[in-house]
Amino acid sequence: MPVEGLKALARRYIEVVWNQKDSAALDELLAPDYKRYVSATATPLTREGQRQRVSGFHNAFPDVHFTIEDLFAEGDRVVFRATLRGTHEGVFPFMQGVPPTGKQVTVSVLDVVRVEGGRFAEHWGRA
Repeated sequence: MPVEGLKALARRYIEVVWNQKDSAALDELLAPDYKRYVSATATPLTREGQRQRVSGFHNAFPDVHFTIEDLFAEGDRVVFRATLRGTHEGVFPFMQGVPPTGKQVTVSVLDVVRVEGGRFAEHWGRA
């Protein structure tokens, strides 16, 4: 895939899945055998696991919005640095059920993605 295609795929993932909250788009953006590495010791998430993770974010931070700060691509990899902003209004299951605080959060995100067949195949980072 050309470098501009890799970048367009990453932009689509951020805009459609995260900002427009369309987790159904994961079926076309993620490979069937997709692996999402959230830490060095955790079992990688599958496509369905990533869908649940994204839905958990949307439930906990209904106004979540990603802004891409940097976007690089080379070979079969695309890397994006983004800023996530949202208000903690719901229970976030990945934080041991911490109750909503009503506080605005801002998080820096840095993700590396390997693309295969026009889809995310492997994904390292936090988004």
